[in-house]
Amino acid sequence: MACDAETATLPRPRPAPAADPWLRRLRPGPAGSAAGAARVVCFPHAGAGAGTYRPLATAVAARTAGGRPYEVLAVQYPGRNDRIREARVEDLATLAAGVHRALAALTDRPLVLLGHSMGALVAYEAARLLERAGAAPAHLIVSSAWAPSEVRGGTVHLQGDDGLIDEIRRTRGTDPRLLDNRDVLAMALPVVRSDYKAVETYRHRPGPPLTTPVTALTGDRDPLVAVGEAAAWERHTTGGFRLRVFPGGDHFYLSGHWAELADHLVSAPPRPVVAAAG
Repeated sequence: MACDAETATLPRPRPAPAADPWLRRLRPGPAGSAAGAARVVCFPHAGAGAGTYRPLATAVAARTAGGRPYEVLAVQYPGRNDRIREARVEDLATLAAGVHRALAALTDRPLVLLGHSMGALVAYEAARLLERAGAAPAHLIVSSAWAPSEVRGGTVHLQGDDGLIDEIRRTRGTDPRLLDNRDVLAMALPVVRSDYKAVETYRHRPGPPLTTPVTALTGDRDPLVAVGEAAAWERHTTGGFRLRVFPGGDHFYLSGHWAELADHLVSAPPRPVVAAAG
């Protein structure tokens, strides 16, 4: 599966850290266990860092002032940004396991998982782990991503730098000027290559479908993910499914629709946490 690169591999102001190295807090939540409080956990696409979701946190804050409180967190994968000195992870299941360990301590409030492209698959595998532990998320939102059963693999990660850059250009998710900057490429390409490998070597493991409700979002002009491939997410849940197609949207349609995504999040109250029996 071809993924995408993003300029969040460049140094940026650091979001406030959460309690775990895998998470960054982009918008604080309420103190205590406020009624209706929820945590939105955002999973970046290939090559990206936690900061790519800062516009969403801003949009959510504008829509929840004085209303239902939402804490917005974003996943920080190893090997980029403030985790640059850590070894990159090139296995998607390992990434999901790392996030799951971080989320296990945060299940006292409803969890909404949101992933874009590669991040959607990581979020899905993390949701499977949470369900097996008896802590199903309230909602899984997947954006610009093939359903797990539709992932076809690929060999982009095996290509030379020129081939990788050509693929990045095709996704139209990075300012073309950055792809002519040698310093940017020296820092970004190893991260992007590792993320491509994680996705292209991913194979969906058989198992029961999620009980978590799933919403799939996609653009109707996405060069990587056909609408039917996004619709196939319905096969991976028994908890209810919705598909939304954005007219004129390509693989990175999301960058022009943060406000609409925030509206979607705050207009659909997550189901409450139900304590496991036993």
